[in-house]
Amino acid sequence: MSNGTPESLVTLDTSRSIWERFFMVAPLIVVGTRGDDEYNLAPKHMAMPLSWKQYYGFVCAPHHTTYQNIQATGSFAISYPRPEQVTAASLTASERRDGPGLEKPIVETLPTFAATQVEGLFLEDAYLFLECELDRTIDDLDDNSLILGRVVAAHVHEDALRVSDGDDQKLLHQAPLLAYLHPGRYATVQDTNAFPFPAGFSK
Repeated sequence: MSNGTPESLVTLDTSRSIWERFFMVAPLIVVGTRGDDEYNLAPKHMAMPLSWKQYYGFVCAPHHTTYQNIQATGSFAISYPRPEQVTAASLTASERRDGPGLEKPIVETLPTFAATQVEGLFLEDAYLFLECELDRTIDDLDDNSLILGRVVAAHVHEDALRVSDGDDQKLLHQAPLLAYLHPGRYATVQDTNAFPFPAGFSK
């Protein structure tokens, strides 16, 4: 073990946000919720499974419509877009219309379909769809909250479904994944390698 911090490292000021100073790989999802009279779609990237069981969570601000809809209905829907849907996913961040209901016009123009077991909306032609019931909300993460849901239904497109005797590299080459590189970039994940787990490893 060496002593001291390597000279090649830059120590960041943690009194301010550090997340704009480097790139990180994250998923890009679209969260579908339902308000009083209309559906809402919104992109998120701070999102992931939160257990080996059926729990899923993402970060959202309490003043966002997504957060408010989930608190009201107790449910939400998650779509994982494909790389060719990056523009559609981006458009779900567009502003809401002024006036009664504060509708988001883009929701009316994008191809979508409703979830089957919860109040939520999916982005059509995505490859993975999760229907979630709200389990709990962790507030006061400064200006943000962690929304934790329990997956009650899951759907995957047949061209993205792993099978026991399948070739994972061939699968990912045929159905590549969309990755968000925060801040402000994205990538297509298509060429991959098997991870070198040590002998006897188990989750």
